[in-house]
Amino acid sequence: MARAMFEYTKIVLDKVSFDANLFCKEVKKAIQRLLPHEIEELRLWIIALTRQNPELNQCLIYLNT
Repeated sequence: MARAMFEYTKIVLDKVSFDANLFCKEVKKAIQRLLPHEIEELRLWIIALTRQNPELNQCLIYLNT
């Protein structure tokens, strides 16, 4: 079940990646829902995504705490 939540989170983040503020809100929600190892996976996924959308870099601060 937890893995399904991780995949769902990635889908949602991908869909809202056009708006950095909305993306950051969804990242905050994801941190509350996901397991610690999934948060690390999510951080790596977001780093890869920010190569295409550099404006999303600001959301990484939520994952570094």
